[in-house]
Amino acid sequence: MEKQNKIIGGLTLISLICLVAAYFAPIWWVSLTAPNYPPDAFPDGIRIHFHFDGVYNGCKAAGKGTRMANEIIQKDLAHDDERYNPVLDAEKNVDKGAQGLDCVHEMNTINHYVGMFPIATGAPVEKPLAKFFFGFFAVMMIAFAMTKKKARVATLAVGFAAVAAWAIVDQFVLGHLASHVDAYMAEAGTFFKEPDKIKVWGDNVTLYSKVAIFGLIAVMVVVVAATALIRPFQLLLALVPALLPLYFVITYAGWLWFFGHNLHPWGAFTVKPFMPTVFGEGKVAQFSTFSYPYWGYGLLMVIFVCLILALLIRRKQLREGQAE
Repeated sequence: MEKQNKIIGGLTLISLICLVAAYFAPIWWVSLTAPNYPPDAFPDGIRIHFHFDGVYNGCKAAGKGTRMANEIIQKDLAHDDERYNPVLDAEKNVDKGAQGLDCVHEMNTINHYVGMFPIATGAPVEKPLAKFFFGFFAVMMIAFAMTKKKARVATLAVGFAAVAAWAIVDQFVLGHLASHVDAYMAEAGTFFKEPDKIKVWGDNVTLYSKVAIFGLIAVMVVVVAATALIRPFQLLLALVPALLPLYFVITYAGWLWFFGHNLHPWGAFTVKPFMPTVFGEGKVAQFSTFSYPYWGYGLLMVIFVCLILALLIRRKQLREGQAE
């Protein structure tokens, strides 16, 4: 039994490390390619990376030796940059510190022509609250690794109290919820100015965020009580965070559906509502789309495998009466 507990602890530790890393990692990537974005200049197309807390630029500066690197200055020139002399500066690395095209902005620009809202308006509740859900999962995983019931319940109580306090202070006391809603409303009105409609959206984000925060706190109370009263309930402490890969795909696909089926009539081109590509390759007009999991999703799969293995070992212990 001691050996089994060490295995459970080791698997949980691996999962916990991967959980922390996954929060900061790119989970999924999407790229658009088209004739007006030649591969030599845009080797990855118009690429963006999806994280749990937002969408980030996936484009990088063109590599040395490419046509783009040879023909243009990629670095944004400031007022204090001297004028480039093709003769005297031929050996000078003028692209030092150059960054790639802001592909999030570029994709937003492309999408708005068919009436699609900016990418940042997706998952307005999930993104800012993701860190608290990760804290919730982390506490559950640590508690699951505990071999004694009292230690398990105490870990849940203390850990959940810390996460709940963190959420309340961060979102309400420090005003991050209000500032997030303001930023969301500003982003939603980037291309389509409808202040009354956007104000309703902002109010909904505020309401649903509060429901999510206090709903999470209520779930914490239920989990602590159930763990204290129902011995097999401890298996859910591993199962719930183990399903993170599924949660991400469901949320990702759901928001893609939302974007494709809520096109603004003010778009320059009219297209029928559509489902953007969730996985694989697709085509919209002259654009080819590519959507695939990135290395962060691999971390989620490691969490899944490790926690399911740990769960099966603990389940065996429960059946044999060796676990509290």
